[in-house]
Amino acid sequence: VIFHDVDVLTEQLFPIVEAMQRHFSAGSGTYYSDSIFFLSVAMHRIMPKEITRIIQVDLDLKYKANIRDLFEEFDNFKEGAVIGIAREMQPVYRHTFWQYRRENPHTKVGEPPPDGLPGFNSGVLLLNLEAMRQSKLYNQLLEPAVVQKLTEKYRFKGHLGDQDFFTMIGMEHPELFHVLDCTWNRQLCTWWKDHGYSDVFDQYFQCEGEVKIYHGNCNTPIPED
Repeated sequence: VIFHDVDVLTEQLFPIVEAMQRHFSAGSGTYYSDSIFFLSVAMHRIMPKEITRIIQVDLDLKYKANIRDLFEEFDNFKEGAVIGIAREMQPVYRHTFWQYRRENPHTKVGEPPPDGLPGFNSGVLLLNLEAMRQSKLYNQLLEPAVVQKLTEKYRFKGHLGDQDFFTMIGMEHPELFHVLDCTWNRQLCTWWKDHGYSDVFDQYFQCEGEVKIYHGNCNTPIPED
């Protein structure tokens, strides 16, 4: 076990993600505005070169399967993919992309699965650090000017840190991502069901199969065994 100093990591991260924080944070001093919430985005830049793969997870998880089985998902990455991540299971990005969706009525952006692009949830992440280091495309997408251009194209203003960044670039470059089955990140939050999206909520929230990891996001209780 190796412990990393959060302050040291944040200091290294800040120059890389400073521009992102303006687009994907709720505002100065808020929970997600801290650079550490963009750690996954630039992990390949600050971790030692000998570390080639990392699983990054939130704390509000309950494991029902062996984490080694999740690690084996790295073997399923297609060429060009650098990150493994599950779909977002609420219509949060249907909401966030509202202006782009209004201007592009036939878009799949923000639409529910299986055919839509509901965005990603960063509670469970497989980071192929070596692939991230080698990917010219991924590293270009970290450039402030490119981030600015994409946020303007998609009329995007988020508040969920790394998750927003992955969602936005995933709309443009889905080939960078290996999509994990929903059972690896079975999100339980239902906030958006009671905030204007009850008619479509279940299209996003459904997840068939035996759950391997429960995610009690937005402080949702996780089922007892």
